[in-house]
Amino acid sequence: MVAHAANALGDGSFHITSTLFFAQVVGLSAAQTGLCLTLAWTAGFLLTTPLGLLADRIGLRRSAVLWSLVIAAVLAAVAASGLRDPVPFTAVIALYAVAQSALAGTRQALVATSVAAERRVAVRARLHVAVNTGLGVGAGLGGLALLVGTPEAFRAVFVFDALTFLVAAVVIARLPRPAAPSAATAGPRTLRLDVLRDRRYVLAAALTAVLYLYMPMLTVALPLFIAQRTAAPGWSIALLFVLNTIGVLLVQVRAARTVRSMATAATALRRAGLALLAACAVMAAAALTDSPVVALSVLVVAAVLQVLGEVVLSAASWHVGFALADPERPGQWQGLWSSGQPLARAVGPVVLTALLLGWSGPGWLVLGAVFAGVGLLLALVVTRAEPVEAAPVALAA
Repeated sequence: MVAHAANALGDGSFHITSTLFFAQVVGLSAAQTGLCLTLAWTAGFLLTTPLGLLADRIGLRRSAVLWSLVIAAVLAAVAASGLRDPVPFTAVIALYAVAQSALAGTRQALVATSVAAERRVAVRARLHVAVNTGLGVGAGLGGLALLVGTPEAFRAVFVFDALTFLVAAVVIARLPRPAAPSAATAGPRTLRLDVLRDRRYVLAAALTAVLYLYMPMLTVALPLFIAQRTAAPGWSIALLFVLNTIGVLLVQVRAARTVRSMATAATALRRAGLALLAACAVMAAAALTDSPVVALSVLVVAAVLQVLGEVVLSAASWHVGFALADPERPGQWQGLWSSGQPLARAVGPVVLTALLLGWSGPGWLVLGAVFAGVGLLLALVVTRAEPVEAAPVALAA
């Protein structure tokens, strides 16, 4: 938990300042920044599962320490360098995204291997609360850098974030050494992505990635929608983020207690999709009034519905991701499950801004219908019978 909270503290300050750092210090245009982040998180999505396979081979703890150190090194290098060419800068940010994605999957696998099955969702919920707390405090620290507004202040944020990952590496390195891998884990010399044979798991992970679009919806599309399509005051964006953080802190652990089996997880997935549908419908209504007070009130209601959908979805997705995974190879299976978040980060900003800004009200309803439909479909997938496995997918030795 200390490692998660430390990284969230640094990441919160990074996320709140990185866009302006890219624009004012590195000199990237808005289009270049968007392309850079899309390419970076696409790389993270593509490599998370193979790197999970590597984590199974070299050890989860060692892998988590390695990726924490890589992230720290990248952040320090960006802060110290005067890199301004978009191509090498994109390569550096891609390394950051790959390391972040691999670290997320490895940590999920560590939870799967170090916590009893009946306690995993509850532990994951507490970790999520710790992360959200860290992100909130970190965002406040990043806000101080924005207030100063100098390149040195932005670089200080990157250095601070790097230090939090060094702290996390030390904490993870002190975890108890895991048991030696079994014969199934060690396997032959040929590296196989056996997780891709698990069709139900792959399909469930893909559908969950669609539901993860609520993240770029909240962080990218909603602020732009509020600024360009509603009469709500500009500071309402910050208010909604605060409400989201508080909502997760208050409700996430309670929501996790309601998911104890695959049947309750399926019920939670259906409810999460419907809650996100309701949130999207209310978001659309915020553009129908010229009153700042009314628009803000509508957005607050939508934010409450969104956070309810988020916490229920999180609890259900953790249970499914743990319950359907191969316990002998957690790196592969949790790596695939975690790859949905970088995928949502890669495609979400482009898709959602086009849908929600270009189509406004109807776009919100389409997005809400997608959330509800995918939630229903995912509930069916996770409760159906085991599928027949296909041929394995082999990588180079």
